[in-house]
Amino acid sequence: MSSVDNKTVEEKNIRNQQLTELLAACALNDQKAFARLYQMTSANLYGVVLRILNREAWAEDCLQEAFVKIWNNADRYRPYLAAPMTWMMTIARNQALDQLRRRRREVMESDGHAFREEVDHDPLPLENLTQSDEGIRLKTCLDQLKEKQRQMIAMAYFKGLTHDELANQTDTPLGTVKTWIRRGLEQLRRCLEP
Repeated sequence: MSSVDNKTVEEKNIRNQQLTELLAACALNDQKAFARLYQMTSANLYGVVLRILNREAWAEDCLQEAFVKIWNNADRYRPYLAAPMTWMMTIARNQALDQLRRRRREVMESDGHAFREEVDHDPLPLENLTQSDEGIRLKTCLDQLKEKQRQMIAMAYFKGLTHDELANQTDTPLGTVKTWIRRGLEQLRRCLEP
């Protein structure tokens, strides 16, 4: 491993330690720690929710709701299960997907027609994440996947599509979709492990 790689790993470890400590302080209702946590992570989390929701106003609302959940659940964070940024991104992503589903239902109820989402043919919808170290690392790992795996994972995690929706929209058998996603996620996990 080169000295540059060692430095990058060391910087990531320091950042993870800082975020872990801030989450622990948030669990004790430390508002200054929460402000610092927001300052350090909001840009990355905003990129995640904006990519899913595709509207700035929605993404801003979603980000605020995600941080409320992070504040309220900080005592549940376990560093041995996930890196702090991974844990927070999962909360933000789930909040965005919930909001997207609510919006789809509202559209369907208001006009009586199903909301048809166009398939995004971009194999890698991570433009906003590539400005962070974690985003660059994730992009590098995603680039190592086969194109179909990368597309399925991106559409599932950034567009909020279910396996059934992916199968229908891409005209791919459901079992194949599940296999591509499972294998792709396994490969990503191995790539992202320190």
